[in-house]
Amino acid sequence: MAAEDADSTTTKLLTVLNVSALKSRKRVGGIDDQTKGNKRKRSIAFTEDDALETTSPALQEDASPLSDTVNTDDKTVVVDDASYGDPEDATLLYERHFGANPEMLTERSRMHVDQYNWKTTREKVGALTVVASLPLEPAPRNKMFANRTAILERFRKPFSDRQVKQPQERVDVQNDLLSILSAHFDLYHPAIPLNHHQCIREAIALHALDHVTKKRRRILKNNERISNAKNASEPLEDTQDQGFTRPSVLVLLPFRSFAVHWINAFTSHTPPPSFQIENHSRFLSEYGLPPDAVDKLATAEKGTYPDDHVEMFKGNMDDNFRIGVKLTRKSVKLFAEFYGCDIILASPLGLRMSIEKERNADFLSSIEILVMDQMNAMVMQNWEHIEYVLSHMNKLPNESHDADFSRIKPWYLDGHSAYLRQSILLSPFETPETRTLYHHKLKNIAGKIRVEKVWPVLQVPGSIDPLFTSFDCLNPQDEAGKRFDYFTTQLLPKLLKSAVQSSNAVVFIPSSFDFIRVHNYFRKQTSLDFTTLSEYSSNQDISRARQAFFTGKKSILLISERFHFYRRYKIRGIRNIIFYAPPEHSQFFSELLSYPFLDDGVDPMDVSCHVVYCKYDWFRLERIIGTAGAKSLMRGYS
Repeated sequence: MAAEDADSTTTKLLTVLNVSALKSRKRVGGIDDQTKGNKRKRSIAFTEDDALETTSPALQEDASPLSDTVNTDDKTVVVDDASYGDPEDATLLYERHFGANPEMLTERSRMHVDQYNWKTTREKVGALTVVASLPLEPAPRNKMFANRTAILERFRKPFSDRQVKQPQERVDVQNDLLSILSAHFDLYHPAIPLNHHQCIREAIALHALDHVTKKRRRILKNNERISNAKNASEPLEDTQDQGFTRPSVLVLLPFRSFAVHWINAFTSHTPPPSFQIENHSRFLSEYGLPPDAVDKLATAEKGTYPDDHVEMFKGNMDDNFRIGVKLTRKSVKLFAEFYGCDIILASPLGLRMSIEKERNADFLSSIEILVMDQMNAMVMQNWEHIEYVLSHMNKLPNESHDADFSRIKPWYLDGHSAYLRQSILLSPFETPETRTLYHHKLKNIAGKIRVEKVWPVLQVPGSIDPLFTSFDCLNPQDEAGKRFDYFTTQLLPKLLKSAVQSSNAVVFIPSSFDFIRVHNYFRKQTSLDFTTLSEYSSNQDISRARQAFFTGKKSILLISERFHFYRRYKIRGIRNIIFYAPPEHSQFFSELLSYPFLDDGVDPMDVSCHVVYCKYDWFRLERIIGTAGAKSLMRGYS
């Protein structure tokens, strides 16, 4: 199998080289033909047809060739790293991991990764408890993580100066994460508190900018060496310093509003007058709200809406976007061309539509850092988009894009770039989808780090005592069918026998597929008087359903978790709550249990709550009844 993969890689690479050589000959011999025909295929770009803002002359002078397509005539003078004021080990870890010949990239290490043969150890990184998974023998604790000098002085000192003004808790969080990231581990953090999002973004943005700058310095330094050695008798060595295409950092986000957060995080490390932000006004216009729009979430009095809902949905909620960011010595250029940028910020949907439209994903071939923020929101959108984008990453390109193959790192040519890509996964909580991605899609031979959290018991209002009922299921593939059978044949008939428990009842269904299945079942039961609220309900449908349920015209209300995620309406008239499965968002559990008390005179004894679960609901149960409670519940699982 390994030999077949190697043959396939070699064949595809030779095809790209042949096509590249053929195009080069056509360009040399057919310039007049290209000029006559006024139809030239344009490179894919994140920009629309609008013209970019004009760059100032000073910035044009600074915009030296940074593309991975090397211009050997570049006369830019680049001095050694030491002249930047950086200590020797500032670039050591970068060169060790992303250099031309990483020592740890061996057939043995790749085999360990492919066979999921990880050496696992539990560590403490500051206040974080982490599980470190390494494909080889674990390194000594004092050598596993990086120190602060791994960040270039250009970014490290201003960042340290800003940290002095921050609370010590946030400073510790940033320093702990940077010690992991600078060692180029994959990081999976599924327990980010709401008040830590900004400081974590800034730390990761610092790491990404540091990575791009180190890569840029190496390319420009080799440009100078090649230019000075034109008349040398022997060719230069150690000039393999780039990938197939220029973009090296990809940040996947659910909404445009989060692109604003991340651009703010990046530009916090590139302040004026040292840097100029190009096209910033256009960015704010396209990624913010219209000037005359009022953001009800952002302007509402605190407590009107849940804090997590405000943080998620304030600003521009469009989920179809992509933008390129180009970093030069003195500027950050937004809306850079697709193949001329260093950093890509995009939604999974936006990238997928671009790939499908152009039938090309070569811009993802050389991604070295992948960041996925707010993964809980992506689960609520369409997880298939994530899988689609990841399936197109770090593949051999279909075209050469004018790359100088003598400058491409060997592990790109061998098709091994996925084994060196660093992935950073961020979410406030864990789901089966995110854990599966962590286990099966991350191949970084440096290893991967998963942050652990011991969850406390969720506080529920009043004296409501939820009843947890389990069903037998031995295979995750059978979970949906087993749950549906248990609900329709055992739990629901028992509830319908009681006149009290069959009225003013809400059935909360986390999965959209389960919601459709239960909805279709209810439609076939002529004796069931019900209405529904789903993510596809119009405002008029929502108003009618809420009114019918509150007045008693409809005795049962089906609610999908996606509806509550996007809308967060308070539902009145509830007396009985049935969770078809524990909700992904634990706060939804306590919120629904609080809704009966929106009505006056409701006694906790008049409210019932049933929760259906199986052993595959571990993550959800842990966030509701706590880690210790979930372990206890699973010990009694039949």
